[in-house]
Amino acid sequence: MSEKKHFHFVGVCGTAMGSVAVAMKRKGFTVTGSDANVYPPMSDFLRNEGIELSEGYRADNIPAGADAIVIGNAISRGNEEAEATLDRRLLYVSLPEVMKEHFLRGRRNFVVSGTHGKTTTSSILAWLFLSAGRDPGWMIGGLPKNLGRGANFADSEFNVLEGDEYDTAFFDKRSKFLHYLPEVAVVNNIEFDHADIYNNLDEIKLTFKRLLNVVPRNGRAVINGDDANCLDIIGKAPCPISRVGFSDTCDLKISDVSYEKDRSSFKLDGVAYSIRMPGEFNVRNAAMAVVAAGLGGLSEDEIREGLETFDGIARRQEVRGEVRGVKVVDDFAHHPTAIRQSIEAIRQQHPGSKLWVIFEPRSNTTKRKVFQGELADCLVGADVAILPDLPDPEKVPLEDRLDPAVVAASVEGGRGRHIPSVDGIVEAVCAEVLEGDVIVVLSNGGFGGIHRKLLETLAQAETK
Repeated sequence: MSEKKHFHFVGVCGTAMGSVAVAMKRKGFTVTGSDANVYPPMSDFLRNEGIELSEGYRADNIPAGADAIVIGNAISRGNEEAEATLDRRLLYVSLPEVMKEHFLRGRRNFVVSGTHGKTTTSSILAWLFLSAGRDPGWMIGGLPKNLGRGANFADSEFNVLEGDEYDTAFFDKRSKFLHYLPEVAVVNNIEFDHADIYNNLDEIKLTFKRLLNVVPRNGRAVINGDDANCLDIIGKAPCPISRVGFSDTCDLKISDVSYEKDRSSFKLDGVAYSIRMPGEFNVRNAAMAVVAAGLGGLSEDEIREGLETFDGIARRQEVRGEVRGVKVVDDFAHHPTAIRQSIEAIRQQHPGSKLWVIFEPRSNTTKRKVFQGELADCLVGADVAILPDLPDPEKVPLEDRLDPAVVAASVEGGRGRHIPSVDGIVEAVCAEVLEGDVIVVLSNGGFGGIHRKLLETLAQAETK
């Protein structure tokens, strides 16, 4: 692939696709791209770098002289450019393949994986390297506040990659993280997820075993030593293993944890650290990042400094505004375990406040009834738990589809409500909230602009 000169990106406006396209352009390649949704800031970023963009997918978007077609993970059979690529027998590759060949080979790649905490842990780790002057490249699924963008490919010794177990492309069903050439693989935890491509937990554990199989003997896997599923995958791992956690059986033990309103402190293997984030799960995330950073050569002092200046990630327990003494908090949580942990952490930050939790079942897994019971259980920490109708319900077969009304009715203590629409939720909540209450919105999408609508409606009521 290295001798190819012109790369055309199908789905170029995704965060990772756009960032790699720009990095390829800066390396001297000719780069073009197309996407169904061409709008700022990504469109401006790409055009400012001299990348020619086409809006919409059409066969004639593919330049006659293109040497390789990079097909994004969101592109399916039936896409006009994908079909033209196949019809014309053009060379096509996935984004992870391009990354491996042009940015990862020969580098020190730190791959952070697991069902929960990938974005936070990889963001902390990238910032630790950056704040210590190591100038890493990174690719992260969220928006780390310190880093300014989700992906950046530098000419650096180090790369930090959020490693997703989701499949690579419609033509490559291996997990994306198997392409990332990890020197260090972090496995935060393993649970069942991605019900649209995995049938059961054993299939998910198998792909994590395959991840450890590509960690070299002079690398290391850093795993959650308190997680039974993580322990299950390390039995025949050919690479060195470090188990991190609270258990006495862990190689690196977390101890002496203390929580303040907006800070967590802990010791790892007897060394004290602190991070300006609440909750046990963030202690775990930070501890995994600390171990990985140490493997990258950072000193304890460099790590401590970096943790102290880490500002968090957009859409992770982020206060979007406060009106009439009511806070509106945004969180990306969309799996029962993450929802439970998020509610616990927000309780810790706002003790005594009435907690309204509005959860949108939007992911491919939470739209399925596989978690119908678990969702009701994880919402019991809310004073009021509200679920809307499913977005795009027709994408899930009726027999597999989650019923939000059943989940709401099953929340213990009668605290669950099913309110079909965003506008209905906003009206109901704003009519009842009182000063000191906290409204938490949990979704992995835009949720119909509910955050803005809540704040605007609260402000309108304030002026009446």
